[in-house]
Amino acid sequence: MIKTTAFIISLGLFCTTAMARNDLLTFPFNAVVEQAYADGILDRSISFKLAGASPTDVKQNYGEFSSNKKTNAVGKSDEKACKWVLLSVLKSFQARAKSLGGNAVINLESNYKNKRYSDPNSFQCGAGTIMAGVAMVGEVVEL
Repeated sequence: MIKTTAFIISLGLFCTTAMARNDLLTFPFNAVVEQAYADGILDRSISFKLAGASPTDVKQNYGEFSSNKKTNAVGKSDEKACKWVLLSVLKSFQARAKSLGGNAVINLESNYKNKRYSDPNSFQCGAGTIMAGVAMVGEVVEL
Protein backbone atom coordinates (compact mmCIF):
# COMPACT_ATOMS: atom_id res chain seq x y z
CA MET A 1 0.00 0.00 0.00
CA ILE A 2 2.79 2.45 0.92
CA LYS A 3 4.70 1.65 -2.31
CA THR A 4 1.53 2.17 -4.37
CA THR A 5 0.83 5.52 -2.71
CA ALA A 6 4.44 6.66 -3.21
CA PHE A 7 4.29 5.63 -6.87
CA ILE A 8 1.05 7.55 -7.46
CA ILE A 9 2.45 10.68 -5.79
CA SER A 10 5.67 10.43 -7.82
CA LEU A 11 3.69 9.98 -11.03
CA GLY A 12 1.56 13.03 -10.21
CA LEU A 13 4.62 15.20 -9.58
CA PHE A 14 6.25 14.02 -12.81
CA CYS A 15 3.13 14.75 -14.86
CA THR A 16 2.75 18.24 -13.37
CA THR A 17 6.39 19.05 -14.16
CA ALA A 18 6.13 17.63 -17.67
CA MET A 19 3.04 19.73 -18.42
CA ALA A 20 4.51 23.01 -17.16
CA ARG A 21 6.11 25.22 -19.76
CA ASN A 22 7.30 28.77 -20.06
CA ASP A 23 8.16 29.52 -23.67
CA LEU A 24 9.45 32.94 -24.66
CA LEU A 25 7.85 33.77 -27.99
CA THR A 26 8.16 36.69 -30.40
CA PHE A 27 5.27 38.17 -32.42
CA PRO A 28 4.83 41.15 -34.78
CA PHE A 29 3.84 44.33 -32.94
CA ASN A 30 2.43 46.77 -35.49
CA ALA A 31 -0.26 44.44 -36.85
CA VAL A 32 -1.69 44.02 -33.33
CA VAL A 33 -1.71 47.77 -32.75
CA GLU A 34 -3.32 48.56 -36.12
CA GLN A 35 -6.03 45.94 -35.58
CA ALA A 36 -6.70 47.33 -32.09
CA TYR A 37 -7.12 50.83 -33.57
CA ALA A 38 -9.49 49.46 -36.23
CA ASP A 39 -11.52 47.58 -33.60
CA GLY A 40 -11.71 50.61 -31.30
CA ILE A 41 -9.74 48.87 -28.54
CA LEU A 42 -7.01 51.51 -28.62
CA ASP A 43 -7.51 55.25 -29.09
CA ARG A 44 -5.80 56.58 -32.23
CA SER A 45 -4.91 59.78 -30.32
CA ILE A 46 -2.13 57.78 -28.61
CA SER A 47 0.58 56.26 -30.81
CA PHE A 48 2.84 53.35 -29.85
CA LYS A 49 6.35 52.93 -31.21
CA LEU A 50 8.90 50.26 -30.43
CA ALA A 51 12.52 51.17 -29.71
CA GLY A 52 14.34 51.58 -33.00
CA ALA A 53 11.18 52.86 -34.69
CA SER A 54 10.49 55.83 -32.41
CA PRO A 55 10.29 59.45 -33.59
CA THR A 56 12.88 61.94 -32.41
CA ASP A 57 10.70 65.08 -32.42
CA VAL A 58 9.68 64.86 -28.76
CA LYS A 59 8.23 68.06 -27.26
CA GLN A 60 7.80 66.76 -23.71
CA ASN A 61 9.03 63.55 -22.06
CA TYR A 62 7.00 62.44 -19.03
CA GLY A 63 9.34 59.58 -18.12
CA GLU A 64 9.77 55.87 -18.48
CA PHE A 65 7.06 53.55 -17.20
CA SER A 66 6.48 49.83 -17.15
CA SER A 67 3.53 47.50 -17.46
CA ASN A 68 3.39 43.79 -16.73
CA LYS A 69 0.18 41.88 -17.46
CA LYS A 70 -0.89 38.26 -17.49
CA THR A 71 -3.87 36.49 -19.03
CA ASN A 72 -5.50 33.10 -18.91
CA ALA A 73 -4.16 31.07 -21.85
CA VAL A 74 -6.29 27.96 -21.36
CA GLY A 75 -7.98 26.99 -24.60
CA LYS A 76 -6.23 29.75 -26.58
CA SER A 77 -3.36 29.50 -29.01
CA ASP A 78 -0.12 31.08 -27.81
CA GLU A 79 -0.48 33.78 -30.46
CA LYS A 80 -4.04 34.67 -29.47
CA ALA A 81 -3.20 34.78 -25.74
CA CYS A 82 -0.05 36.85 -26.36
CA LYS A 83 -1.84 39.37 -28.56
CA TRP A 84 -4.63 39.66 -25.99
CA VAL A 85 -2.24 40.36 -23.13
CA LEU A 86 -0.24 42.82 -25.27
CA LEU A 87 -3.46 44.82 -25.64
CA SER A 88 -3.79 44.92 -21.84
CA VAL A 89 -0.26 46.31 -21.59
CA LEU A 90 -0.92 48.91 -24.28
CA LYS A 91 -4.21 49.95 -22.67
CA SER A 92 -2.37 50.60 -19.40
CA PHE A 93 0.22 52.72 -21.25
CA GLN A 94 -2.59 54.53 -23.06
CA ALA A 95 -4.27 55.40 -19.74
CA ARG A 96 -0.94 56.63 -18.34
CA ALA A 97 -0.26 58.77 -21.41
CA LYS A 98 -3.73 60.35 -21.26
CA SER A 99 -3.42 61.07 -17.55
CA LEU A 100 -0.08 62.83 -18.08
CA GLY A 101 -1.08 64.75 -21.20
CA GLY A 102 1.04 62.68 -23.57
CA ASN A 103 0.07 61.51 -27.02
CA ALA A 104 2.57 58.71 -27.58
CA VAL A 105 4.44 55.89 -25.92
CA ILE A 106 7.82 55.45 -27.55
CA ASN A 107 10.98 53.38 -27.16
CA LEU A 108 8.85 50.44 -26.10
CA GLU A 109 10.89 47.36 -25.21
CA SER A 110 9.84 43.95 -24.00
CA ASN A 111 11.03 43.32 -20.46
CA TYR A 112 9.92 39.77 -19.67
CA LYS A 113 11.45 38.59 -16.40
CA ASN A 114 13.47 41.85 -16.34
CA LYS A 115 15.38 40.93 -19.51
CA ARG A 116 15.07 43.69 -22.05
CA TYR A 117 14.41 42.80 -25.66
CA SER A 118 14.46 45.54 -28.26
CA ASP A 119 13.28 45.07 -31.82
CA PRO A 120 11.65 47.68 -34.07
CA ASN A 121 9.05 45.17 -35.31
CA SER A 122 8.21 42.66 -32.58
CA PHE A 123 7.45 42.03 -28.92
CA GLN A 124 8.10 39.09 -26.60
CA CYS A 125 5.56 37.09 -24.65
CA GLY A 126 5.98 34.36 -22.07
CA ALA A 127 3.52 31.57 -22.86
CA GLY A 128 2.83 28.80 -20.40
CA THR A 129 0.35 26.00 -19.99
CA ILE A 130 -2.26 28.16 -18.27
CA MET A 131 -0.95 31.75 -18.42
CA ALA A 132 0.61 34.15 -20.91
CA GLY A 133 2.40 37.34 -19.95
CA VAL A 134 3.81 40.48 -21.53
CA ALA A 135 6.01 43.01 -19.76
CA MET A 136 7.15 46.21 -21.43
CA VAL A 137 8.85 49.50 -20.62
CA GLY A 138 8.38 52.69 -22.61
CA GLU A 139 8.48 56.47 -22.45
CA VAL A 140 5.31 58.53 -22.32
CA VAL A 141 5.81 61.65 -24.43
CA GLU A 142 4.12 64.47 -26.26
CA LEU A 143 5.10 64.66 -29.93
